[in-house]
Amino acid sequence: MTSQLKVVPLVAPGHTRPVTHLSFSSLQDDGTYLLVSSCKDGNPMLREWTGDWIGTFLGHKGAVWSTKLSPDTSRAVSGSADFTAKVWDTYSGEALYSFPHNHIVRTVAISPSLSHIVTGGQEKKVRIFNLGRPDADPEFLCDVGATAHNGTVKSVVWIGDHTVATAGEDGKLKWWDTRNGKQFASLTWPDPVTSMEYSAPTNRLVATSGKSVAFIPAMPNTAQTHSLTLSYHPSSASLHPILQDRFVTGSVNDEWVRMHGINGEERDILKGHHGPVHCVEFSPDGEIYASGSEDGTIRLWQTTPGKAYGLWQGAASSS
Repeated sequence: MTSQLKVVPLVAPGHTRPVTHLSFSSLQDDGTYLLVSSCKDGNPMLREWTGDWIGTFLGHKGAVWSTKLSPDTSRAVSGSADFTAKVWDTYSGEALYSFPHNHIVRTVAISPSLSHIVTGGQEKKVRIFNLGRPDADPEFLCDVGATAHNGTVKSVVWIGDHTVATAGEDGKLKWWDTRNGKQFASLTWPDPVTSMEYSAPTNRLVATSGKSVAFIPAMPNTAQTHSLTLSYHPSSASLHPILQDRFVTGSVNDEWVRMHGINGEERDILKGHHGPVHCVEFSPDGEIYASGSEDGTIRLWQTTPGKAYGLWQGAASSS
């Protein structure tokens, strides 16, 4: 009988309310990366790849639903229930810009060149702000009228410098050309999209809707979409960035993190959270994945338990 090493997560405390979103940076030249977390306490937090706290971005007056880092980690962008999106200097923690909206901002992203940000939320609109002209009115990505979706915009991501993908509670995933503001492709699900993230290493979008999880080519029609139906409603999913043979999910219906093989078979159930799991994401090197919960904690889990990595000393030194 083979004894499987128990997965012992590192717990990253600090937030006082439910964790709404997690986002890792790209892998940096020195092999490290950062993690940024969003929380209903209104204070996004920046952490080292080890999980150690670096700092907290102070300035929002409401729940923060989304925070993402620029590819070089010098900037962060956040979206909040205080009707603003803010751009931050990650070294000083200072808010560089604050962009007003007319309702809750649910999702944000910064372009790879750091020149623009994109926002979406309860207004059903998608705005693009030019950081070179921060006082200028934003541009809107819209089909008919002023809205981009027929429901809350749940996620926006930047793919290269001229493409934005958006997903909404209307069950639609849309691709837009930012040079002309026009939609050029879309996908539809029968249920609202609950999450959608861009996995740059695999060049795929990972989306959840109803009981389904889909791995979609980042640019439409460049490869096959791989879709699975699970036995539960995933809140969030993340694909292993290197191996691409497994994905991790959270669910709001229980307190567990699940690891699945790429064809949907359940490989592991990870228990530790004391509330529904709202968000999961693999680190850019695939060595760990993070989960954020209603319980206010972030847990970091090893992909290969027992391996010496970061603050984990490896199986040999553990009792």
